[in-house]
Amino acid sequence: MPRPIGTVEEFYAHALAIEREAAERYNEFAAWFGDRGDDVLAGLCHNLASFEDEHYRQLLHGCQGLTLPNINAADYQWLGEAPPETGARELFYRAAQPRHLLEIALEAEIRAREFFAWVARSSSSHAVRELAATMAAEEAEHVAWVTQAMEYHPDHRDWQALFETTTASAHGEK
Repeated sequence: MPRPIGTVEEFYAHALAIEREAAERYNEFAAWFGDRGDDVLAGLCHNLASFEDEHYRQLLHGCQGLTLPNINAADYQWLGEAPPETGARELFYRAAQPRHLLEIALEAEIRAREFFAWVARSSSSHAVRELAATMAAEEAEHVAWVTQAMEYHPDHRDWQALFETTTASAHGEK
């Protein structure tokens, strides 16, 4: 279990890393959906990128004059560390389906919400708990939006048919 965040400076450093990563990924996802003509999901991702960017700017404003500790930004990357050659990332986007990107976004939003909720519960600083509770509530809204988008773009796999086919093949049936 990580050590609770005890200072406002520490909180801002973590929150800035999370919000910066989220804004960057949502901008990439908006472009990906837009390139494929999925204007609804592109619009959702564009809106989420705007909200995350606004959070980032609010956090920057809130921490003016503070000396923030260095936070390993790689801890907040949705897609893992970027390889030296950018082709691998492009391959991911060509192979991914809209549902896959939404699942990545949902997982990241849930992790952010859980992180901020944990900070709100575990910090000894009243100021940090208040900041974290506000961020947790905002991330909960994002979770709801992405969840609704996933309903718009359901997983079209027929899991029952896949299961039956796999079971029949395992038993030598056709």
